[in-house]
Amino acid sequence: MKQIEKLSENSSYTAINLGNLEELMSYSLIHPVNKRLIEGKVFLKDPTQATGTEISFNSLQPKSEQPYFHIHYKNEETYLILKGYGFFQVDEDCFKIKEGSVIRVAPQGKRGICNASDETMIYMVVQSKQNSLEEYTTADGERVPVEPKWR
Repeated sequence: MKQIEKLSENSSYTAINLGNLEELMSYSLIHPVNKRLIEGKVFLKDPTQATGTEISFNSLQPKSEQPYFHIHYKNEETYLILKGYGFFQVDEDCFKIKEGSVIRVAPQGKRGICNASDETMIYMVVQSKQNSLEEYTTADGERVPVEPKWR
């Protein structure tokens, strides 16, 4: 089982490296809810010490599907398809997805995903509390003077 490499950290950040996404199948975990071994999935909340999101990288073998549909109680999810193509279903709506597709699903949406391609599908899921960006604005920040060390 592959381990996440910690690149650097201090009180302001945590940087990790998963490696090449082609090696995603080298990761495995025991799912915290159904206690089944899952290969090709890695959660990033704990390794990055995130406090507002859970991000996961996921894979689906060719011509396969996620073995269950699910909902959430508080969190919405955004799926980003990075490789492959197939179908995504929310409630009774089923539609085609491919590399570059982005799907946001409200907590109550019954969701599932299918890989119809001949290659491993790789996708990322960002999970966060619904309506937690109520005060979102592009003005939430300012530019600060820093001399880049990479020069």
